Amino acid sequence: MAQPSKSRSNRRPSTSSSYSSTMSTLVFIALCVLGIWMLTSNSVVSPKTRTSVDNNFATTDTDLSVSEDTDETSTATTTTTNILDDSSETTPNVLEESPETSTTKSLNQKDNNVFGDNPGDLPDDAIKNDDRITIANTNKQESASSEENSSARKQELPSANEVVVSSNNPEFESNKDEQINQLSDENKKGEEENTMAQEANANHNTESQNENSSENERKVDQQSFDIQGSESNDDEANEQQLREDKGEVIEQQIKKKVHEEIEEMEKPKAAKNRRRPSKEMNKKPKKSWPTEGGEIQGEKEILKDESSGSEEVQLQDLNWSLCNVTAGIDYIPCLDNEKYMKTSRRRNYEHRERHCPEDAPTCLVPLPDGYKTPIRWPTSRDKIWYHNIPHKLLAEVKGHQNWVKLTGEFLTFPGGGTQFIHGALHYIDFLQEAEPDIAWGKHTRVILDVGCGVGSFGGYLFERDVIAMSFAPKDEHEAQVQFALERGIPALSAVMGTQRLQFPSRVFDLVHCARCRVPWHADGGKLLLELNRVLRPGGYFIWCATPVYQTIEEDAKIWKEMALLTKSMCWELVTIKKDALNQVGAAFYRKPTSNECYEQRDQNQPPMCKDDDDPNAAWYVPLQVCMHRLPSDEAERGTRWPEPWPRRLHEAPYWLNNLQFGKQASQDFATDNERWKNIVDELSNFGVTWSNVRNAMDMRATYGGFAAALKDLPVWVFNVVNIDSPDTLPIIYERGLIGIYHDWCESFSTYPRTYDLLHADNLFSNLKKRCNLVPVIAEVDRILRPGGSLIVRDESNVIGGVEILLKSLHWEIMPTTQEGVLSARKGNWRPKS
Repeated sequence: MAQPSKSRSNRRPSTSSSYSSTMSTLVFIALCVLGIWMLTSNSVVSPKTRTSVDNNFATTDTDLSVSEDTDETSTATTTTTNILDDSSETTPNVLEESPETSTTKSLNQKDNNVFGDNPGDLPDDAIKNDDRITIANTNKQESASSEENSSARKQELPSANEVVVSSNNPEFESNKDEQINQLSDENKKGEEENTMAQEANANHNTESQNENSSENERKVDQQSFDIQGSESNDDEANEQQLREDKGEVIEQQIKKKVHEEIEEMEKPKAAKNRRRPSKEMNKKPKKSWPTEGGEIQGEKEILKDESSGSEEVQLQDLNWSLCNVTAGIDYIPCLDNEKYMKTSRRRNYEHRERHCPEDAPTCLVPLPDGYKTPIRWPTSRDKIWYHNIPHKLLAEVKGHQNWVKLTGEFLTFPGGGTQFIHGALHYIDFLQEAEPDIAWGKHTRVILDVGCGVGSFGGYLFERDVIAMSFAPKDEHEAQVQFALERGIPALSAVMGTQRLQFPSRVFDLVHCARCRVPWHADGGKLLLELNRVLRPGGYFIWCATPVYQTIEEDAKIWKEMALLTKSMCWELVTIKKDALNQVGAAFYRKPTSNECYEQRDQNQPPMCKDDDDPNAAWYVPLQVCMHRLPSDEAERGTRWPEPWPRRLHEAPYWLNNLQFGKQASQDFATDNERWKNIVDELSNFGVTWSNVRNAMDMRATYGGFAAALKDLPVWVFNVVNIDSPDTLPIIYERGLIGIYHDWCESFSTYPRTYDLLHADNLFSNLKKRCNLVPVIAEVDRILRPGGSLIVRDESNVIGGVEILLKSLHWEIMPTTQEGVLSARKGNWRPKS
């Protein structure tokens, strides 16, 4: 430092030497005091800076947050840079180095290693500070010539520093550069001493916190900013600085991250439970379709607020439109997939099976012209409004068999069928007399009616306390299942083709086929073996078809093949009876109750299924030509017949506490029953008029307690067990109720306008994890009749989102006093196009 002083004395008169020396000393002391103040005040954060940081990061996830220590360090760094400008001084805890600090890097190597900051060979303007408020570092020449940057730095200095920098002393101005350089060298030593003292007195957790802070910030910088960009000019740097100060860049990156997380969250996840097909079994696995609502214009995503854990539905300008499909008013998305039906093979009725569209539709099915409120049960069993189902082909083709007739503005149902043209009641009594052990309504409660026609057999079984799960292919005979549902009779659009029926194993007390036209003997008996899977041990299969009672060559051949097949399956032919009135015959087969017959067969045909083939797997599982072994453990389901009806409704099954369900299952069963005990009165308070309810659905059933609570009302309930829920559907059947497996990310296999009441207990909060709720609500609107009710029990934030969607459909929201419950009623509104 002596050399610069000597040079100055040569240039100036001796009379001013004393004055210069005095001023230099004063300036040196002032700057030393300033440097010490800076070092001791690095924990003080400018309120303005802290407010800016807090506002910018208030809504980010924890991985985007900035620790307090880092905010403080960043603020100190900003202040030091503004004061010293082009100085080579580097303060402790600073993560970046300006171009001038490269010569002092070794002095700060310890601090840099603590933070693990290694920006590498990045350009100077690409290196940001830790709280991501960019300071554009420039060289000495750019700083000296930039009047705007100098002015900005002066405004950010404390008032005491402004006095020093703006001194009017001419000698100070001329010697400023030398004095600052001298101060810089002197302060390096003092800075190191101060730093060591601070580190000795700091909390023992400071070092680890700084490391974590630096690591998190570098991670955020990598995700949110492009630090590999090319060098930009001063104007671009200032413009970027202004945007970042306002939080615009951060806000854009946060929005982008949130949208990416939501898109990932909304991708349908494959349900992993034992009802899903294994890789070996499922040769053609079901795709998890995206659920984009293409028909809705202006739809916004359903966003989740991560900080509060609540969900806010933001839907703006929902413009619903009508479905533009050839199926028109009868549209079933998964059964009317035109693209598939045009290219599929028709062998084994594969074209009639479920083939859901890749994008779950969000369009609305139009109402038939002249649609009226459906006629109520029990009158509906005998007649319905023609304009509600304006199809008369079936009346023309099957009218002589008393299926359905067109009478004025009504479609009437005399109660007949192909095999019982003189009425279903006579036919039901005929079957009881032929095999008294059937014992309708006591021993036999739940049956499967294959090829149900218009559902008359199931409709009249209600008089015998029997409930039938009836199904038939869509459009095999025009709208037959739709006729059944409009009449108030349980029915489902389905076909026996290449995949298992969506029911558990060993649940139906009896399976019935009256001229159902199913080739049971074909393909090694594959379809009859599927009935064997769902039939309870000791249950009956009643086959009323021409091969049983006619002797023409074709029928005789079929009968012979059926006789060989049923014998190899160990089915006992109990009896063959002929109905004199209808001139038809029926064969009664009984499934064995043990594996003894299987073990004594001369040939293992049909073969026994592999041990890893779950008989309850039923969601998109291909049919297999094999039989499952029967249960042998007394505690296993299927070794004993259920209790007689109606006792079986309220008693827990004997097998409920086995290893499959756990020791607490019986207690859960009792709790579930108690929960729904007052459901009738409760729903009445929510605006449900029970006289208007016949077809009801529990969209997320557990033990069937909701359906059991409605036993004394003239209502039947279809229990739906979701594929990602515990497999409680066998319990529901054991109680004498009906149900099915389903995934509500897809369309349900029923016609539009077929249910009066839908009940959703914690369905939507579970469902939204796998798919978009908009198509689900569109599906709810499709299957519910105008005037029908939807009851939602769920989290409050989910209910709020569902309510917004229902209001956009012009549904009426009914008043409720119970928190977490939404009651809504569908109207007749349809969009114009």
